[in-house]
Amino acid sequence: MATVVLHRKVNIVMLDADEAIAAHCGPGDIAIVAAADGWWTSFISADGAINGYDQPYSSYNAALWAAKAAAEYGFD
Repeated sequence: MATVVLHRKVNIVMLDADEAIAAHCGPGDIAIVAAADGWWTSFISADGAINGYDQPYSSYNAALWAAKAAAEYGFD
C-alpha cells in the first residue's frame, strides 16, 4: 500500500515491490520502492519521465534520507 511522506512540499511515495510508480506518483514526486535487493529511489520529472539511481539503498532509512535531500536541493 502506497504511503506518502511530504517533505519540503515534495511527495515521497513509499511503494511495495508490486506497485507501479506511474500509478501512484506524479511529476515532482520521488518514489521509493521496496524490492528483494534493497530500496530503489526514483524521481519523476516535470514531463513525467522516471529516472533513478543505478543501485538500491540497503535500508529504508538510507533511501528516505536520500529522497529528503533530493527534495531539499531539487532534482529536475
